[in-house]
Amino acid sequence: MATEDGTSFQISAADSKTEKSKKEFVWTQQATWQLVRTRLSMDPDFNRPVCKMKKLWGTVAERVTAKLRELGEDVTVKAHECDSKWRNMMSTYRKNAERVKRRGAHAVHWEFFQAMHDVLGKSGDDADEQRNGQLNGKLATVMASKKFTPILPNPPVAPAPLSSRPPQDVLQLYLELQERKMDLWAQQKDLEERKIEAINNLARAISSLAEERGSHGAVDEAR
Repeated sequence: MATEDGTSFQISAADSKTEKSKKEFVWTQQATWQLVRTRLSMDPDFNRPVCKMKKLWGTVAERVTAKLRELGEDVTVKAHECDSKWRNMMSTYRKNAERVKRRGAHAVHWEFFQAMHDVLGKSGDDADEQRNGQLNGKLATVMASKKFTPILPNPPVAPAPLSSRPPQDVLQLYLELQERKMDLWAQQKDLEERKIEAINNLARAISSLAEERGSHGAVDEAR
């Protein structure tokens, strides 16, 4: 590279490497543990319905930086670096959590898993219970507000005056009317049973949906 006076100079590989190292933060084991402890201690803040993620990650970066400097490391951790590292760790955590479900805790040897699972596993269970409670509450509300009104068929045609029929026809007409009443009662009972069955099917479907959501693990809170 030429200067204004015509002389030239070259950037050595060592200088280039030094410049690059200033821009990229290297996550050592000690730094990673500080990130894990700091992020887990702030998990309630990250799980709030309304929160400013950028501000929270800024706080995480400040605390991790302060702790590392106390330990003798002259470094500065940025918010986006903490966010990116945590996303990668969450991906690894979920894979190991699924492995625990399939094979048991003895199958996982990742050093950060237990510390993360003690906090994230509990919060995931609480979230599942809350979702199930909301679904059950909605189902109870629907069933409580449902009004069961009998659905009757078209009204029967009024019979002719009995006075115009002979005695034997009156008896036959009475039997026919009784038979119609029995048919109407059977139809109404069948309709009520169908409605009850439909409600039970709805309840089973909602319960199955809740179990299916729970089987997919904890929701990605950071997203």
